[in-house]
Amino acid sequence: MGDNSSASDGKTQKAGNRITNVYIWDMDETLILLKSLLNGAFAEAFNGSKDVKKGVELGKMWENHILKMCDDYFFYEQIENYNKPFLDALKEYDDGMDLSGYDFNRDGFSPPHDDPSLKKLAYRHRAIGNKYKQGLQSIFDQEMLSFLDELYSMTDEYTDRWLSSALGHSIHLCFQCVARAFLEQCSSGEDYATSSLGSTSGITDFTDAKFQHVNVLVTSGSLIPSLAKCLLFRLDNWIAHGDVYSSWEVGKLQCFQWIEERFNNPNVRFCVIGDGWEECEAAQAMQWPFVKIDLRPGSSHRFPGLSLKTIGYYFSVVYGSHDAENDEE
Repeated sequence: MGDNSSASDGKTQKAGNRITNVYIWDMDETLILLKSLLNGAFAEAFNGSKDVKKGVELGKMWENHILKMCDDYFFYEQIENYNKPFLDALKEYDDGMDLSGYDFNRDGFSPPHDDPSLKKLAYRHRAIGNKYKQGLQSIFDQEMLSFLDELYSMTDEYTDRWLSSALGHSIHLCFQCVARAFLEQCSSGEDYATSSLGSTSGITDFTDAKFQHVNVLVTSGSLIPSLAKCLLFRLDNWIAHGDVYSSWEVGKLQCFQWIEERFNNPNVRFCVIGDGWEECEAAQAMQWPFVKIDLRPGSSHRFPGLSLKTIGYYFSVVYGSHDAENDEE
């Protein structure tokens, strides 16, 4: 009896001492490539070795499917002008009513300036969150899923496996695609400080873990299209719908402040990863480490290269060394 109690106390103490690392990601030109396809910037960075027209065509196909998904499945025509910074922003207006037989086209939804309208908007947010959790297979038929798989593969090939696998121009080492592998490992929830991205799955999980990892997305795009992007670009397995924030109207600094309040604990550390000046300035204001991503070939701040060990160095500059995040023993 006493032994079981001691073991339980030990586990509780370990959980209490565990460090939670919150990785705050930008979306466009960090986790995915879209804007740089549409405007040709990605291809132009390769000084003629990439077909600019093909990149633009791929970008337009993605754009069309994002908008169609928003309109057909995410009520975007009804709620486009009522962007909120996250899906739970109106949770206080949601009474939890069963929506399985609810007719969203005949509920009299109008501009959400009063409580009844805000409740109807909250219902739509909950329905979107449920569809997100169920994944693309609950939205599209097999023919469309196959088409999206092909589009993903074509884009992945065009971008030198930015989305999924190896980026190794003019070098002799083979790297996993850092963004996706890093998300996989972070989304495993827990790992030892000495784990790396070198395993077969990219995921390491231990019961008595020293570190817990959480992925959060803060995008300058509006919320609903950003959720559609997460689904279409296969990020939903690593970023939950409740961890997607839109800074479209409130700014990234405000989103970062909300995230800090949400994870309010002395054992929580934050790191921002993105390509833009706004997240850089917001990270500096919060005194958080910032990792700048640069899509240009030859840059020292592009994928590959990002790993938990690398991020550990950024953490140590701001937070000091915690246990043995860089310890190899």
